[in-house]
Amino acid sequence: MDLTDIKTIKALLARHGFHFSKSMGQNFLIADWVPRDIAEAAGLDEGCGVLEIGPGIGPLTVQLAQRAGRVAAIELDRALLPILAETLSDYSNAQVIPGDVMKLDLAALAAEQFPGMAVKACANLPYNITTPVITKLLEAGCFQSITVMIQREVARRICAEPDSTDRGAFSLFCQYHAQCELLFDVGPECFLPAPKVTSSVIRLIPRSQPPVDADPEALFQLVKAAFAQRRKTLLNALSAAYGSRLSKDELRQAISDCGLSETVRGERLSLDEFSNLANILQAH
Repeated sequence: MDLTDIKTIKALLARHGFHFSKSMGQNFLIADWVPRDIAEAAGLDEGCGVLEIGPGIGPLTVQLAQRAGRVAAIELDRALLPILAETLSDYSNAQVIPGDVMKLDLAALAAEQFPGMAVKACANLPYNITTPVITKLLEAGCFQSITVMIQREVARRICAEPDSTDRGAFSLFCQYHAQCELLFDVGPECFLPAPKVTSSVIRLIPRSQPPVDADPEALFQLVKAAFAQRRKTLLNALSAAYGSRLSKDELRQAISDCGLSETVRGERLSLDEFSNLANILQAH
């Protein structure tokens, strides 16, 4: 069964009386190269266990099951469960887990589903839960890699380098926890129904150690403050956040001690520069 063929999809959905849910951000793939290339990018083999989130009718699940030793796919929409039972019937190494990914302990689930295996995550993520799911995957601490398709706008934000207008607090969070790589774009015409935006596939390789030497709480307090008011200079943004503890002159000096201009904006700073500044501010 070709799970990316429009006629096949419509017949399958009609047979099960399924209707798309906007609230769940459902867009099914209708280009066969997309799930194949996503699965290939995940770098799987028989020794891998793969966690998928939001399998839909299963086109990516099938590609994962053909490459990995075991696949566990978390699906929130119970209306899709009988469809997945049909489309995955030939794959004994694929299991569907009904539930909400945001309410599950992913590390415990991975340990239960993939004992002794290299654990990876791979998914076509629903647009409406992209940021919280990526946050949860990174914080789970059990994945060797995370390969996901998301909105291009969010993908660019995650992978944004210093000086990019796409750079923000979530960029720094992801880059602190993982090496981030933008792989390829997927146009709206590859989905049913077609979304209004282009998607991108990214790969995150979680780090075994933090890339900088700074207290995480102090670092991300600083990052959050730096991007709280995007049009402001770093000095003015920090004055609003730290003003009750440090004078503007002290903040100006701290920025200068990092070799930065007082007119610099938050998106110009590298993770190392944020780390240095966080350490200086913490010492005051």
